[in-house]
Amino acid sequence: MVSYSGLIHRDSLLNSLSLEHLRIFEATARNKSFTRAAAELYTSQPSVSRHIKQLTETIGVPLFEYVDNHIQITPTGEELLIIYQEIFHSLKDFHTKLIDLNHVEQGHLKASAVKTIQYVIPKFLEQFCRLHPDVKIALDFINHEEILNRIQENVDDFYILAYPPKKEDFEIKPFMGNSLVVVAPSNHLLVNQSYISLKQLAKEKLIIQEQGSENRMAVDTLLAEHGIKIQFQLEMNSNNATKQAVLSGLGLAVLSIHTLHPELEQNQISILNVEGFPIFQKWQIIYLKNKWLSPVAITFLNYLQQGSVSNSNDSFLLSAS
Repeated sequence: MVSYSGLIHRDSLLNSLSLEHLRIFEATARNKSFTRAAAELYTSQPSVSRHIKQLTETIGVPLFEYVDNHIQITPTGEELLIIYQEIFHSLKDFHTKLIDLNHVEQGHLKASAVKTIQYVIPKFLEQFCRLHPDVKIALDFINHEEILNRIQENVDDFYILAYPPKKEDFEIKPFMGNSLVVVAPSNHLLVNQSYISLKQLAKEKLIIQEQGSENRMAVDTLLAEHGIKIQFQLEMNSNNATKQAVLSGLGLAVLSIHTLHPELEQNQISILNVEGFPIFQKWQIIYLKNKWLSPVAITFLNYLQQGSVSNSNDSFLLSAS
């Protein structure tokens, strides 16, 4: 059990220690001389002696002892020297990180986005990484529900999703459009039909994405608006797995147009003309208004927005296909 006097001593130690005390102590221990430490630090020997005396009184145990007219560090001093090295190593790391945070050409960036973003983000990253090769970017692609948890915990610099939280403390920037379409294998009987009602769709075997995904949220909202209940045969947590299930003839599915380029070009998958589809979403970039964004984060956000504008025509053409 820690005594009351021990608590007082600990608080006194925390309040009395200074970086200057520690810096002078380290120089004295390394040089094994008050005089040489003073010369190295461009100060006087009495000043060094005074700081060491104050530090010794604060700790309450000798840090140096004289042996044959030479100073030697005590076991307590050895412990304090380890603490000094840890503190100044941490400060050195902090200084490095501070340079990163204030330098556009260096630094780290952390963001999370809904899974479908992984199909469009590479074309944005390619040129940015070429222009800023020393910037390290960590992107996590997860579902909507997981992003909300990360927002709550303030994990990332920013987030990309279609349905941001309805709160006033978020800065929201437009990113790009996304269209959800119903797809089937190109040899499916419904491919040639000019119009398919939701009631007719409900009679088919359907594959749905997992609860917590924005795809699922959009589909559930549409069905609820039309009073349609559908029994989904398969639930998937991956766009690629869903596409493979469709290609294997396990059912129809709702997928983002951005996930379908290879399969559409190779005529493996076809988009069906279903009532209420395509569902058009607008992906948004969001971050907390009171969050400090590093120059790297600001540069990348501006780059994403400029890139999304230049690619907006492609998005709208896809949504209309």
